[in-house]
Amino acid sequence: MTPELLAPAGCWESLRAAVANGADAVYFGVEVFNARLRAENFQAADLSEVMEWLHRRGVRGFLTVNVLVFPSELEAAGELVLQAAAAGVDALIVQDIGLARLARKLAPALALHGSTQMSITSAAGVAQAAELGCERVVLARELTLKDFGRLQQQLEQRGCGMPLEVFVHGALCVAYSGQCLTSEALGQRSANRGECAQACRLPYQLIVDGVERDLGEQRYLLSPQDLAAWELLPDLADVGIASLKIEGRLKDASYVAAVTQAYRQGLDALAPSSPQAGSEGAATRGQGRAAGRSEAYPQPADPDQIRRRLELSFSRGLGTGWLKGVDHRQLVHGRWSKKRGPWLGRLERIEAGGWLVLATAQPLKAGDGLVLEGAGSDPLQAPQEVGGRVMAWQTRPGGLVALRLGPGRVDVAGLRRGSPCWLTSDAQLESQLQKLALAPAPEQQQALDLRVRGALGGPLVLEVAALAGRAGGPWQVRSAAPLEAAKGAGLDRPRLEQQLGRLGGTPWRLGRLDIDLAPGLFLPVAQLNALRRQLVERLAETTAAPPMDLGSETREVAPQPNAKAGLAAGEPKRRQQIATALRALLPQTVAPSSQPTAKAGSEAPVEPGAEPTLTVLVRSLEQLESLLEQAIHRVVVDIEHPAQLRQAVAMGRGRWPGGLWLAGQRICRPDERWSLEPLLRAQPDGFLVRNADQLERLSLEAPCIGDFSLNVANPLTASWLLERWGLERITASYDLALDQLLDLVAGCPAGRLELTLHQHMPLFHMEHCLFCAFLSEGHDHSDCGRPCEQHQVLLRDRSGTEHPLRADLGCRNTLFNGKAQTGAEAIPQLLRAGLRHYRIELLQDNAADAQRRVELYRQALAGQRSGRQVWQQEQLDSRLGVTRGSLNRRS
Repeated sequence: MTPELLAPAGCWESLRAAVANGADAVYFGVEVFNARLRAENFQAADLSEVMEWLHRRGVRGFLTVNVLVFPSELEAAGELVLQAAAAGVDALIVQDIGLARLARKLAPALALHGSTQMSITSAAGVAQAAELGCERVVLARELTLKDFGRLQQQLEQRGCGMPLEVFVHGALCVAYSGQCLTSEALGQRSANRGECAQACRLPYQLIVDGVERDLGEQRYLLSPQDLAAWELLPDLADVGIASLKIEGRLKDASYVAAVTQAYRQGLDALAPSSPQAGSEGAATRGQGRAAGRSEAYPQPADPDQIRRRLELSFSRGLGTGWLKGVDHRQLVHGRWSKKRGPWLGRLERIEAGGWLVLATAQPLKAGDGLVLEGAGSDPLQAPQEVGGRVMAWQTRPGGLVALRLGPGRVDVAGLRRGSPCWLTSDAQLESQLQKLALAPAPEQQQALDLRVRGALGGPLVLEVAALAGRAGGPWQVRSAAPLEAAKGAGLDRPRLEQQLGRLGGTPWRLGRLDIDLAPGLFLPVAQLNALRRQLVERLAETTAAPPMDLGSETREVAPQPNAKAGLAAGEPKRRQQIATALRALLPQTVAPSSQPTAKAGSEAPVEPGAEPTLTVLVRSLEQLESLLEQAIHRVVVDIEHPAQLRQAVAMGRGRWPGGLWLAGQRICRPDERWSLEPLLRAQPDGFLVRNADQLERLSLEAPCIGDFSLNVANPLTASWLLERWGLERITASYDLALDQLLDLVAGCPAGRLELTLHQHMPLFHMEHCLFCAFLSEGHDHSDCGRPCEQHQVLLRDRSGTEHPLRADLGCRNTLFNGKAQTGAEAIPQLLRAGLRHYRIELLQDNAADAQRRVELYRQALAGQRSGRQVWQQEQLDSRLGVTRGSLNRRS
């Protein structure tokens, strides 16, 4: 079957543009619990109106609830779930495990889709989402076509028939979705809460072994080109992808229209030429909605022309992302990070009168918009831009073009030979795209099966026996005048079909017509027309929207008439329903929404007889050796080289009460199950687990603690992970501020939560390898020469902070915050709240620094040193400096 085309809608204009240009489904958010809070978005109170509008056009609507949910927000999240169900939303797109559980409890008929924010990269991740009730998953953007094939085979072996959704167009995040903490660490704007600050689009300077590396024009080292998989649609269909997703809820309606239309046409080209050639699916429905527009606004069949249109709609450069495989140098070219258009060429010279001479093969015309970049000597500053519209142009020998920009005088003093140039706008194309964005989106007409009956002297009865998805029936109307004997042509089939089939402008079309009339009967045409109108009016009263004709693969979620009023009337009942659901999901705790935060001076239940414990995570054998005589609870070893794991276990065996544990990678792809074997062979005392594969495999072999990457932000998530996988403890999400953390402590069983008190926050965790992209001539691990093993690399940002870069066993890169973060000042409150398990994480600390830091935190937990003293001591002694970080209360 042809894949579904799923388009973004950040506002009503974009929603209409998506539907008008052939989207089978749209995804959108409301003002809360939405990973695109900067979009215009919709209002929760308008969900019924949105879904009615979509369903009348045969389009599905998916509501994004793709953020982490804090403990105090669970009741509000439950309200949104119930409102979505009442409005007829077809699916929720969820990130948070706890929210998935709550939604399944409150609205079991409402479909769940696992968001790309769940960081699903393997069959284990898909299986976990399925266990939580998801009926579809959105895979990580970092997977390849080969990965999709492997994944389908692995899911088949598991007996897990999960539909897979992938992104095919739009912006690419450099970090794994759901694993990016940059905005949280640097700006208190969590990407897991819809507030991404787009730090990946900023310039950075590469520092290699302490020396600034001159990269010329390359300064945007973390900014990928945009994804465009138009040419790969046959491959995606062949590998069985169920849904193709376009990114762009922050883009305008003309972008949505242009991109949706391009992919609609590409998918239609894959569809069978007739319904008899295959089952009627998404493509057929999309063709119906988009019918006639391609003729009104002709679209080029030439792939180069399609690419040009897509580049002009919006792009930072277009590529196939990871889909064709790993190519670090192609993914991030580093030369620009903002919107550009088609590449024109480089400036050859500037002639008298302000004529700019370019070497370009692209056609240009008066009115086209161009931008050029001037010289820039500072790698941390954006280069000067010179732009305008083409006011005049001339050809020059040797394939050169001379042009003059305007309107008015354009200062070209900053340009030089070699300055790059792009086409940024085409007025003619912009006009076409505006028309596409404003194209009508006609309602889908549902077949109406009619029956007419009657006898001479009696009324003509017109009726509908039943309608799919409609309560009530049969519906019938009777003529005011009686049937007469015909003096000429009577009520034969052609006459009845002609008059009763005039249903234009309604949600209906004539389907089957059953006639139970004796021959030779007559009724005036005016009476037939009146019957038809009366029946349409009767049907309009039955429900707000006709059911969607979307194919057998779609679950039915019937829209509820007047859902807004119904929600208001049932508010107390809904609150009781949510409270009951929370109690059922958390049988041993009070529902977090009604539980007060532990304040200063208050006491909370704690683990009986428990004293605070301190675990230290080390990232080198030198750090491990420095702690062998330290009085701490446990050491976790996080080392990239498998050969060192057994050595580390041998060094630390029996040294600490909690033992020596190992940590693995944060990501496991479909072909990386082997990465677990070195951990198992080393036979540690336990594991710090970071993904679904490790939960599934390592929890069977030894005690495990879930790490921060599992995104535990509320007690519903915590309880599921603890109970399902038998974890000893889970680590609190790094997205939590102090008040939210205290709420989480209060909602979790005593002794089952661990907090990272000190760390260099892992900012970006990326499949992209900067070592390969900028320190080698290779394309991936097979030909890069492993510069990660030969060099120490830092990225300097615009504030002057230098952030360490590390590569893991799978060649994924993590950029760590150059400033360590401490929660030491919150220790008294945390202890009063009952939290007893703490961790500090070392990064580049030498042996002396490691010992000193561990002792400071040990004393702080024992009450021998205040958190403020720890903070002051670290300020004085640490070369990197310390910031109080996300454990400060947010305003």
